[in-house]
Amino acid sequence: MVNIAVIGCGYWGPNLIRNFSSTPGAHLAAVCDLNADRLRKVSEQNPGLHTTADYAALLASGKVDAVAIATPVSSHFPLAKQALEAGKHVLVEKPMTATVAEAEELVALAAKKGLVLMVDHTFAYTSAVRKIKELVDTGELGQLLYYDSVRINLGLFQHDVNVLWDLAVHDLAIMDFALGQQPVAVSATGLAHLQGQHEDVAFLTCFFESSLIAHFHLNWLSPLKVRRTIIGGEKKSVVYDDIEPSEKLKIYDRGASVNEQSLESMRRTLVDYRMGDMWAPHLGQGEALRAESTHFVECITQKKTPVTDGRAGLRVVRILEAANESLKLRGAPVKIKAGA
Repeated sequence: MVNIAVIGCGYWGPNLIRNFSSTPGAHLAAVCDLNADRLRKVSEQNPGLHTTADYAALLASGKVDAVAIATPVSSHFPLAKQALEAGKHVLVEKPMTATVAEAEELVALAAKKGLVLMVDHTFAYTSAVRKIKELVDTGELGQLLYYDSVRINLGLFQHDVNVLWDLAVHDLAIMDFALGQQPVAVSATGLAHLQGQHEDVAFLTCFFESSLIAHFHLNWLSPLKVRRTIIGGEKKSVVYDDIEPSEKLKIYDRGASVNEQSLESMRRTLVDYRMGDMWAPHLGQGEALRAESTHFVECITQKKTPVTDGRAGLRVVRILEAANESLKLRGAPVKIKAGA
């Protein structure tokens, strides 16, 4: 059994507690939080579970093999670093860290210690996103042309990060997992409409070495909740609507191609539109977080590299850090540092 402690039981922590308390091969050993009321509630819901506000003592106890960190972004790095230095495997909420330098240090430390460092890119464990990856990997979509995403809703406002780090991180994690390509530059614009708060509306564009382009629309002020992504390829396109209860994925055999009637004049170039069928593939059931928690335990016990390992988290943080820089430059393109 892998003895796991959940660190932080605010918004996301309870979901980790629920899953690790019933994941095969895992034993929920403890829950740690600085808020006494939260710990009291956890104790009431889980009689006999060890709860504490002393993180250092928890790491030194020797009764914990791994920690799952679900705290504010600013605390991810120090908490994860302490855990790795104490010889504990780490699952950390997204984004992995607040800076690229911090992410690089965690990746290097985990490798040095021979420990699992995994990032909670939950969408990579959904059947819908795994199906998208399959469509990309098998070439069914053809050469990828664009990735267009809208992720908007009213709240929840975050006090330590802007809307990019809160909402775009989900789509960037999906893109990193499913497409197998990393952007080389980004351009971001956005504004803070509430005094003293971070940017609540933002638009992010990612540029690639190929003809692929990705665009993300993020908004904390929208009266509607939208979670829709369109991935267009030369052959087919896929629409992913995470709010749709039954048919989250729809594949369209529709697109456009250039038909050059004569090489003598581009004025005679025609655009052919392909209007084929649409179908919704069957998707497996099951909670993504349960699949993720099971994978975390397997990576520890079987010495596997996680699907969403520290390097995946680092790649996403690289994009977010470059996007922040572009925000300050009012949308001027910023190159992304090369690396895994």
